[in-house]
Formats: sequence, structure tokens, C-alpha cells
Amino acid sequence: MSDNNTEIRKAYWQANLRLMTILLSVWFVISYLCGIVFVQELNAIRIGGYKLGFWFAQQGSMYGFVAIIFIYAKKMAAIDRKFGLHD
Repeated sequence: MSDNNTEIRKAYWQANLRLMTILLSVWFVISYLCGIVFVQELNAIRIGGYKLGFWFAQQGSMYGFVAIIFIYAKKMAAIDRKFGLHD
């Protein structure tokens, strides 16, 4: 295996890890912090008659997770193209 190929693989993996770290951090904020830790503060805000903290605990984390899946797929496709690994 050539050194250039090894460097490309390392760079690809680092890009993947960076993306996963960012998206998992967003997921943590949405599901844990907004849905559990800061729920009382967020409940002071109402959207459509529902308390925002309740919405994050019941719906927001699911919507956030689905959005994260689509963002991950789109960003990984861009990373694959960048490193010449696309189909």
C-alpha cells in the first residue's frame, strides 16, 4: 500500500469523524439538553399552544434525528466525491 493511499484514507476518515462529531453534538443538544436539562426554561416559550420544552421532549428530538440522517447522507456524498470514492 502506498503512503499516498494511506494519507488519503486517513484524511477521509478524519473528515468522516469530524462530521459525525458535529452531528452527534447537535443530536445531544436537541435530545438531551433541550428535551431534559433546559426543559423548564424552554417551557416559558409557547409555539402553537404547546410549551417548547415539551415539544422538544416529544417531537423535536425525532425531527432533529431524521434531519441529521439526511444531512449526514448529503455531507458524506460530498466527502465521497471530494476523495474520489463516489459511484
